[in-house]
Amino acid sequence: MAFVEPVTLRDRGIRLEPLALSHEHGLAAAAADGELWKLRITSVPEPQDTRAYIETALKMREDGNRFAFAVVEDATGKVLGSTSYHDILPAVKRVEIGYTWYCTSVQRTHVNTTCKLMMMGHAFDTLSCHVVGWRTDNYNFASQKAIERLGARKDGVIRGHALRRDGTIRDTVMYSMRSGEWPEAKAQLLYLLERHALTE
Repeated sequence: MAFVEPVTLRDRGIRLEPLALSHEHGLAAAAADGELWKLRITSVPEPQDTRAYIETALKMREDGNRFAFAVVEDATGKVLGSTSYHDILPAVKRVEIGYTWYCTSVQRTHVNTTCKLMMMGHAFDTLSCHVVGWRTDNYNFASQKAIERLGARKDGVIRGHALRRDGTIRDTVMYSMRSGEWPEAKAQLLYLLERHALTE
């Protein structure tokens, strides 16, 4: 039995469902909303590479290293992006949340906070994780701010850690949250979502 079993999560009009080849066209359309593959600090696939992107995610799921979701608008079935559990370590009950991207039209809306709330809740409350982690490019300041807004703590920077899509070498900023910190973080995220709903 895999540590992360197939599951569909729903909240506030957003659905996280296991990424599948059937999402290929929707995922390509989401990436095209903003031509996200042109950003050097992301791993968003180019349109012609979408199928290979999904196949890689499925192979990583089979190997137990990553479980990718399609982010879907519940009412319309429109694919908005993708996010994953990755670097899954069952022995120490730790997962990381990453490979996250959304079409430009839903960025800076409730979508990211809703997705993270669902994934953190599933990790801590269902999988009984001790730690949830995040990592991001040292130049991806928007991602760092978003992770910190979740209540995660910065663990440090791994220098010369990975290649960017343009071949340059990046430093990776690492964050984490422990299970004991989750209740307060959850309360804050729910507060932010309620406040957002009131101002829409």
